[in-house]
Amino acid sequence: MATENDLVLVHVDNKPGFYARIEEITPDVKVGWWQVKLLVLTFPLQLFTWILDDSQIEGHPFTMGGTPLQLEKLVSPLETEAAEKTVSPEQKPPVRTAGQKVVSLADRRKK
Repeated sequence: MATENDLVLVHVDNKPGFYARIEEITPDVKVGWWQVKLLVLTFPLQLFTWILDDSQIEGHPFTMGGTPLQLEKLVSPLETEAAEKTVSPEQKPPVRTAGQKVVSLADRRKK
């Protein structure tokens, strides 16, 4: 789920539309809905406030005025690298033990 200060890519008509940062998420007067303040990273910067429910903030598609929209939370490549470096031992590939043989395809082609 996207939270405050997260960067999101907003898809418009099922295509990437624009980037935004979630500035603030506050409860709306309607139960189960939220006022999501987005800093739209365009020139000039713009501030939008959309009223969304939990599923829409989580990235499920929705429409506004008949236009399909979807929020996609962005993950920094630095975070992705850090997560890959901290792979748990059960997720690492198995280590070869003695007696296993590696067959070279290059050697097989020469024959």
